[in-house]
Amino acid sequence: MTVAVIGLGLIGGSLCLQLKHHQLAQKLIGVDTNELHQQQAIEQGLVDVCSTLQQAISEASVIIIATPVHSAVALLDIIMPAIQPHQLVFDVGSTKHAIVAKANSLPNRNRFVATHPMWGTEFSGPLAATIQSFARKAVVICDASSSDADAVAMVQQWYVQLGMHIVYMHALAHDEHVAYVSHISHITSFALANTVLEKEKEEDTIFELASGGFESTVRLAKSNAATWLPIFQQNKDYVLDALNEHMTQLRKFKAALEKENWPYLFELMNAANDIKRVLAAKQNA
Repeated sequence: MTVAVIGLGLIGGSLCLQLKHHQLAQKLIGVDTNELHQQQAIEQGLVDVCSTLQQAISEASVIIIATPVHSAVALLDIIMPAIQPHQLVFDVGSTKHAIVAKANSLPNRNRFVATHPMWGTEFSGPLAATIQSFARKAVVICDASSSDADAVAMVQQWYVQLGMHIVYMHALAHDEHVAYVSHISHITSFALANTVLEKEKEEDTIFELASGGFESTVRLAKSNAATWLPIFQQNKDYVLDALNEHMTQLRKFKAALEKENWPYLFELMNAANDIKRVLAAKQNA
């Protein structure tokens, strides 16, 4: 089977490695507007050949859109009217409502499957691609009833072979949930990094004191801004909801410190410890 992967960054490149490892693609065509990324993808063995978008559409049985989310929406305008009934298109973007809404307005909607594999790192580009990806993670398939059953079944089969477990959601529900479990984490990390960088102008020694806890907290601040800006743009309303709740919690901690209300501060921290139980229950489910 010939598979085209549009966007040869972390997710697209890692998918290429996995598709080769599991022998799900006999030929992998890469498409990327960045010529350096094309060269690196060939050199790293992520794809067999790089070509134009039009050539990839004409050759591939499966087309995977792995670009930043704003580009993915625009690409659907080109791809969906051009495909044949035997072809399958799916995306791997971090927001789903915008791309599903776009797909709903285009021909061949039934041949498109909206997905979001819940895996990633703070790194980007083809050189960040890794075979240690996707296994034991969730993948969300959105609005599956709008896609052909055989298309959904094939995408599901591929993800299961990659070691992922499937979660089905409506696109809006997906965007609301990821605002809390992913998008707010990135904004918090970006903000914390900026806070420390501002302070570092006065105290050059601050990073000498940084330990593993700090590094893990600001790890996401190394994420590519060009990737995350369109995510925040597309999911603005739900991200704002998450931010408002987060700021409410921060104000509680601030008030407890200002008033030296140590029992309340202890109560806030102790309540937060319940996240250990929730995460453990999810891991054991």
